[in-house]
Amino acid sequence: MDLNIILSQYIQEAFIEIYQTDIYTPVLQPTHKEYDGTYTLVTYPYLKISKTSPENTGKAIGEYLLKKEDVVKTFNVVKGFLNIELTDHAWLTCFNDLPDTFVDQDRKNEEWMVEFSSPNTNKPLHLGHLRNNFLGYSVARILAAIGSKIHKVQIINDRGIQICKSMVAWKRYGKGESPESSQLKGDKLVGRYYVRFDEEYKREVNELLQQGKNKEDAKKEAPILVEAQEMLRQWEKRAPEVMALWEQMNSWVYEGFEQTYATMGVFFDKLYYESQTYKLGKEEVLKGVKEGIFFQKEDGSVWVDLTDEGLDEKLLLRADGTSVYMTQDIGTAIQRFRDFPGIKGQIYTVGNEQDYHFKVLFLILKKLGFSWASQCFHLSYGMVDLPSGKMKSREGTVVDADDLMEEMFTTAERQTRELGKIEGLTTAQAEELYKILGLGALKYFLLTVDPKKRMLFDPGESIQFQGNTGPFIQYTHARICAILRRADELEIDYRSHVSEELGLSDTERTGIYYLSIQKEKVMEAARSFSPAIIAHHVYDMAREYNHFYAELPIFNEKDEELRQFRVAYSYRIAKAIDKGMGLLGINVPERM
Repeated sequence: MDLNIILSQYIQEAFIEIYQTDIYTPVLQPTHKEYDGTYTLVTYPYLKISKTSPENTGKAIGEYLLKKEDVVKTFNVVKGFLNIELTDHAWLTCFNDLPDTFVDQDRKNEEWMVEFSSPNTNKPLHLGHLRNNFLGYSVARILAAIGSKIHKVQIINDRGIQICKSMVAWKRYGKGESPESSQLKGDKLVGRYYVRFDEEYKREVNELLQQGKNKEDAKKEAPILVEAQEMLRQWEKRAPEVMALWEQMNSWVYEGFEQTYATMGVFFDKLYYESQTYKLGKEEVLKGVKEGIFFQKEDGSVWVDLTDEGLDEKLLLRADGTSVYMTQDIGTAIQRFRDFPGIKGQIYTVGNEQDYHFKVLFLILKKLGFSWASQCFHLSYGMVDLPSGKMKSREGTVVDADDLMEEMFTTAERQTRELGKIEGLTTAQAEELYKILGLGALKYFLLTVDPKKRMLFDPGESIQFQGNTGPFIQYTHARICAILRRADELEIDYRSHVSEELGLSDTERTGIYYLSIQKEKVMEAARSFSPAIIAHHVYDMAREYNHFYAELPIFNEKDEELRQFRVAYSYRIAKAIDKGMGLLGINVPERM
């Protein structure tokens, strides 16, 4: 029983009976909190039909709706807003008919590809990667929940000048150091040499400046940079020594990444590598030159002119023939649509500093004649800042993902012990709980902010057990699970239908309303690629349940049918929290 749909149908009937006019399905909105009601119809758009005031229009429709006494209890009109209150019978019928899945019949069996993470193999994953991974993984789960077929992928940026910088620094200063000899994860070891490159590069630039070079020439002629550029050329020629070093250092990084992904709780269905897709990109670029789509400058570099589209010229191949990120992205996009020709769309989860890059990429693909270019979407998200400021990888000021997650686990342990929420748990269960809470706090904090917004991450705030946080919601779920265990002991049947003739409290009606719109919220999140919609909805359910728990008795309720309903209500809220948090990639504990 979808109350929104039923009310909309009744309102359409009202217009036919009162005004002899059929209208499109009206859009109902939630009633403003300061007024009585659940659903509100804005009457202003219908004044040409009613030919009377907004108030009179609302009153006429409201009086018609009162005839539907099984659903509509009463109404009130505030200017052009018709606020509708529903009967307890309607709420309980809705409760008994709550859907078990979020499948959207209109979008069922769509095929989507979601790209996320996409790291460089010259440094470990950091805080920014955490938001990227959690966002992309959650979007994939949301789309799967509405019935879509999903391919979770990443492009591993395993070649290019940045990778060569780490290689050059290790070759110069590594002295054969390995993850085993250094006792470091492989990605962290390689990242150390990326930082070392930047330090040495700055030192050499300063030396050239002291020798009388101007700043621009000094930056270009620093020996370590020249060496890295030559290494990139040798890599593209497949020079054996360079390839061996590249494969060795990348293998270290991949092992490190896998450990980090396992801790995050994310995984991929297919991996793409820049080293395998850039050649296809180069082929398409050179083909575009022959066809007059792109042009070549005197130095041999290849460009695309996008001035007619209000942009500028974009480099596609350097003068020495080496490719750039855009070249690789062209090849990767083409390869993916060849691998999965049935996908409806490809979603790139990448920070908003790359907005321009993807705008150019999609235009280039369109110029190359690929009709599916319009099916590519950039899921742009804001950067994550810390109280200490912006992160910079090359200067070694990033917040390492592994370190941050470990810090969250430690903080969760301290908070949980202080609040005495581990009574009755074994050591192993307690350790698992700390990880569930710490990771849940981190994911929830990063996902509860709209993806488009830049955000400030505060680890201490995220782990609190009160307020709009992951642990608050997780604790609510654990509390309900304790109630359900007690109900099982008392043999209360909370999985079957409840009586539809009960009287409800305001908090129970509100809770059922939240349950009734969860599928709608999931579908909205799928349309907008925004897990934040689900995060806020789950919080609303958990907050309202805590009001219910504080205000009303459950096991001490004398009315047997009402007691059964309240346990069933608790059960439904727990299921909804579990499903909602699951779409965010967050586990909820059954004991705390």
